[in-house]
Amino acid sequence: MAANSTVIASLRLQPLSSFSSSSLPPSSSKPLYLKFQTSHRDNIRYLSSLGIVPQSPRLAPPANDLSIILSAVNFLKSKGISDEDFPRLVFLCPQLFSPTFDISKIDPVLEFLTGELKASVEESRGLIVNCPNILLSDVEYCLRPTLLYLKELGLRNLNRASKTNAHVLNTRVEKLRAKMRFLKSIGFEHEEAARVCGRIPAIFGYSVEDNLRPKFEFLVYDMERELEELKKFPQYFGFSLVKRIRPRHWHLKKNNVRVSLTRMLMWSDHKFYSKWKP
Repeated sequence: MAANSTVIASLRLQPLSSFSSSSLPPSSSKPLYLKFQTSHRDNIRYLSSLGIVPQSPRLAPPANDLSIILSAVNFLKSKGISDEDFPRLVFLCPQLFSPTFDISKIDPVLEFLTGELKASVEESRGLIVNCPNILLSDVEYCLRPTLLYLKELGLRNLNRASKTNAHVLNTRVEKLRAKMRFLKSIGFEHEEAARVCGRIPAIFGYSVEDNLRPKFEFLVYDMERELEELKKFPQYFGFSLVKRIRPRHWHLKKNNVRVSLTRMLMWSDHKFYSKWKP
């Protein structure tokens, strides 16, 4: 009786798409046990191709856990996630595929993306793939307050499936405010700081102490430039201090040349170093 129950339970693991004429045994020619084995192996093979479980049946989760994982996969696919997206989701957010995780818990986030953010199915997919952990965010305490704050600052098109949008939306408001406080502390008016964040939303992902402040101090103390120039070209904060800003500044200084931040940083290496040779 226990063996028959196991067979019946295991047969439920097989999604319809995994059946094929080659996997179905001829009527009454093979015992039901062999059909179960083929189904179980097919499911393991499929989940293995997505990077979710090991390929070896000996290392794969037990049948009951496999059923839960398959349900999670099918749920995500019904929301627009494609097979090629799963390896990234597994790597960055393995919790989604834990047998102990209730996949229905991400429903509020999915509703937020399509409802309040007004993202299409494809845009929602892009945001999720760019930042899988957004699925584990709390709508009430993180996503909704962040969206409202970003809109107050004038940011638009937050539904676009960019990596920046995905990560900014998944950032709590206090961290966003810290970037605004920094910009105002160095001389930007509130409206000016808001415009900077609107033009360069990636700035919300930069550390104040490890990124923004060292760049500002280098601009003022080493490059001896004015705040007004930074206001005209806030993209300055998006360039690497070590790989681009410092070496180009010292190269220009060695050649006794002073140019705008735009020319200094936007030109390609070839154009820049060809223009001002040592």
